[in-house]
Amino acid sequence: MSFIKVDGTRMVDASGNEVVLHGAGLGGWMTMENFISGYPGCEFQIREALADTIGKEKAEFFFNKFLEHFFAEPDAIFFKSLGLNCIRIAVNYRHFQDDLNPRVLKPDCFKHLDRAISLCAKHSIYTVIDVHTAPGGQSGGWHADGGTHLGYFWTHKDFQDSFVWLWEQLATHYKDNPWIAGYNVLNEPADPHPEHKGLINLYDRLHETIRAIDENHIIFLDGNTFATDFTKFPDDAGTRWRNTAYAIHDYAVFGFPSSPEPYTGSEAQKERLVKTYQRKREWMDKHGLCVWNGEWGPVYARAEYDGDATDDINARRYAVLRDQLEIYEKDRLSWSIWLYKDIGFQGMVHVSPSTPYRRHFAQFLARKHRLAVDAWGKDDKDVKHVYQPIISLIENSVADPKYLKLYPPLWTLPERVTRISRTIMMAEFMVQEWADMFKGMDEVQLEDLAKSFAFENCLKRDGLNEILTAHAARVASRA
Repeated sequence: MSFIKVDGTRMVDASGNEVVLHGAGLGGWMTMENFISGYPGCEFQIREALADTIGKEKAEFFFNKFLEHFFAEPDAIFFKSLGLNCIRIAVNYRHFQDDLNPRVLKPDCFKHLDRAISLCAKHSIYTVIDVHTAPGGQSGGWHADGGTHLGYFWTHKDFQDSFVWLWEQLATHYKDNPWIAGYNVLNEPADPHPEHKGLINLYDRLHETIRAIDENHIIFLDGNTFATDFTKFPDDAGTRWRNTAYAIHDYAVFGFPSSPEPYTGSEAQKERLVKTYQRKREWMDKHGLCVWNGEWGPVYARAEYDGDATDDINARRYAVLRDQLEIYEKDRLSWSIWLYKDIGFQGMVHVSPSTPYRRHFAQFLARKHRLAVDAWGKDDKDVKHVYQPIISLIENSVADPKYLKLYPPLWTLPERVTRISRTIMMAEFMVQEWADMFKGMDEVQLEDLAKSFAFENCLKRDGLNEILTAHAARVASRA
């Protein structure tokens, strides 16, 4: 067994044979996310609320059982059966250090990550360690677990120092494991500096720290502004950052409820898919560097919310999936689709509606969906009109439209208003309600909720999995 290395634009094994990674993100597990795991707001908020509500001991019991059941050997066996070979494991920095006790490892902090990596290795599955959150939040997204729309990580040196220290611990712990394909050092950074100065400096520090310990593992670097922008990266990156691949996130606009039009696979729509993808990887192609698609993939309709339109919507989403894979196949692109498991919106497998968790929270989750409290893949048709007056007020009050253009540019004025007022503030008011629904439960009942996420209690999204398997088989046959 040898380490995978970057060789020009490719990843290769010790014999120089090309390795194409086809896999999925294990999100919602060591980085819980609201739309994946079924709660409002951010992970740190629900963990604090649950501890306050049922006691620290019971809360820790529930979350530990959640981690135990969410990913286990049956998941690894199923994943391998699909012909896929890599899992990108999203981890929250809070598992390893406490904000009030920074740069001190928590007891047993490697327990679940070690277990997942070992299970994957047992079944010949590579892993990528993706540190999905950073102290202070590397972006204003819920997935940064910061609780705000601003990324304070970029304005506090101590946050950055703690993050670099964390990677020193991770590299030391995992440096000798060849089944780890590499380190995705920071998910979807959003450095507001116009020259990406904070991000480039961070990547220099992380490269120096990791390479002092570990020359073997690939370092995967996301582009700025949610892994979409490399335009300010240094021209000498190929020699400056050794054994490094560059991660784009290639979500297609046609794969979401906010799609500008139904996807029919027209030539114009396909051209848009191609141009968006090519724009994201243009800088790497210009410099002869290795590209990895760290996240991509549509979301799917659910019968309980979308009714009779569900099958038609999902047929269109599968068409988007196929057409993206056709583009990737031409480049023999390594990718990691988002995501492996959730409660029914995007996962390759998803928690059955008949499980204790889905039944207990059914009405709460339905209301959360109707209110569009989660930012990801939102369908805000029932509440859009409520927020329009705030948008109009800002538009009519700001002296010049140029002042409405704030970082990140992906957030239009309507997006920024709803991110702050709905997916942050409204979500905050639902956190305690979620926690109160655990009141009176004993450990047996708490484990029943957690076990809802076990593989045996999940349904498979066969249409998605069959498409991924067929693509991986075609690429492997042309090696």
